[in-house]
Amino acid sequence: MAPSHVLKCCQKVLAWVPVAFIALVVAWSYYAYVVELCMFTISSTAEKVVYLVVFHLSFVMFVWSYWKTIFTSPASPSNEFCLSKADKEQYEKEERPESQQEILRRAAKDLPIYTTTASRAIRYCDRCQLIKPDRCHHCSACDICVLKMDHHCPWVNNCVGFSNYKFFLLFLMYSLLYCLFVAATVLQYFIKFWTLCRRKAAENCPKNELPDTHAKFHVLFLFFVAAMFFISILSLFSYHCWLVSKNRSTIETFRAPTFRNGPDKNGFSLGCSKNLREVFGDEKKYWLLPIFTSLGDGCNFPTRLVIMDPEQLAVSSQNEPAKSSGANQTFPPRPLSESQNRLLANDSQWVESGPEEENVKSGAKKHIIVSLES
Repeated sequence: MAPSHVLKCCQKVLAWVPVAFIALVVAWSYYAYVVELCMFTISSTAEKVVYLVVFHLSFVMFVWSYWKTIFTSPASPSNEFCLSKADKEQYEKEERPESQQEILRRAAKDLPIYTTTASRAIRYCDRCQLIKPDRCHHCSACDICVLKMDHHCPWVNNCVGFSNYKFFLLFLMYSLLYCLFVAATVLQYFIKFWTLCRRKAAENCPKNELPDTHAKFHVLFLFFVAAMFFISILSLFSYHCWLVSKNRSTIETFRAPTFRNGPDKNGFSLGCSKNLREVFGDEKKYWLLPIFTSLGDGCNFPTRLVIMDPEQLAVSSQNEPAKSSGANQTFPPRPLSESQNRLLANDSQWVESGPEEENVKSGAKKHIIVSLES
């Protein structure tokens, strides 16, 4: 017991090494830019003021979003997804997978779940002992089930998921702008220092060149580091912008979620505009601030494969049994949350009307005509 406890403590400490490395690089870049460049190298007061104001704005937003990404706890499924005590005891006693799945299907019939495993089984986490909501996955590093898990990022020592995905995107964006601004404003001084006359005799050096001081090394390395991080972050940020436009997570890109009609990578995509609103919220004035504004609760997501309005669901639930798909897996109709109704407002329905739905509609029309005549 003791060695394993010590090993876990060592793993937790080592997990903060990448974060500490980033913090040291950011602290050094602040010193190199503010002190060595602006204070000791730039002679123009106006240039100093403009550079310092813009630099501190980008620096504050970068650090703020990075902080929120690190210290926002990953969201976990609510208690409604946990098995009851009786179901849990019965599930543990059963040895046959078919019987265990029957228990899970019975427990999940009233839950807002539309995805299953590739074998059409209910997604259940034996570690956390709960039924996984749609887009939820177990993180082995955090040892918890994370809602809308995207990936576990070692550079923030945290899981990126529903609760902090917006912060992660803003962190990438502001770090990209931070590196771009630093590299662009340092470039002219980088060129001057790089081409600085190395002759020891001062009279042989051009008078318009900068003095050969220790600031030279900070400026040179500052440009290299900013340019290197900019190139590496640009590809990652572009990739996640594409994911947001498609309403996918990194996990779903490599392993498509399975719906009643089979695997579909675009099952949760509602269109680029609505996909953006799902992550950043309805109010655009908060989009660029690291404040949580994402829509929904992380347990239930609108999907283009099962879009139906609440009234239609109420009618179909009375006139039509729950639909099934393979391996006796049931998908009972469920009402949509308030955030989903906002996202799906004024949308055309993807679900085609069947014979039973036509009968319901014709019956409703007859009822209206009879009411008017009476």
